[in-house]
Amino acid sequence: MSEITPSQTVGPFFAYGLAPHSRCDWKPSDVYDWKETAGANLVTPDASGTKIRIEGQVLDGDGLPINDAMLEIWQADAQGRYAHPRDSGTRPNTKFMGFGRSATDKSGTYSFDTIKPGSVPGPNGKAQAPHIVFCIFSRGMLRQIHTRLYFSDEAANASDPILTLVPADRRGTLVAHKEMRGELPVYRFDIRVQGENETVFFDI
Repeated sequence: MSEITPSQTVGPFFAYGLAPHSRCDWKPSDVYDWKETAGANLVTPDASGTKIRIEGQVLDGDGLPINDAMLEIWQADAQGRYAHPRDSGTRPNTKFMGFGRSATDKSGTYSFDTIKPGSVPGPNGKAQAPHIVFCIFSRGMLRQIHTRLYFSDEAANASDPILTLVPADRRGTLVAHKEMRGELPVYRFDIRVQGENETVFFDI
């Protein structure tokens, strides 16, 4: 008689094969002959638009950093086009895939270098504010969790058909705040998986 396979958490992760160029204390790429399939730098030579950096921490319910999380992002290009067969629009940035992966370091910090996305159609064709989809994997989770990053300098946030579904007092957990470092816009986006001021997550 066979038995049910016991459930397992989705983390922690072996950096080898998932994030070999991660920000952890040792880099698997220094030990293994490995080329990552997705990294934290999404910018390609043909990518048009505004180059930005996204950075933040992943924090647990006590506000402590999670040092072994892995984050994946998915976004449109600056023209609001996805690198996906269902998006039939013309993509001038054919090498820009809009997908990236970053591991957290010992301080729970992650970062991505990318292009600020354009607006994309939403439910019933209504335009959505520029945003980036985040997927977070970490120890203790039975499945990954999903959230969105919106940009603090986008007036379109006020009418976004998804963001406006979130209670007004919780929307701030989805907004990344901008600062300038020289000419590079940097958006700070901390993700709190539990506890006070927990980030809003979406059931997908």
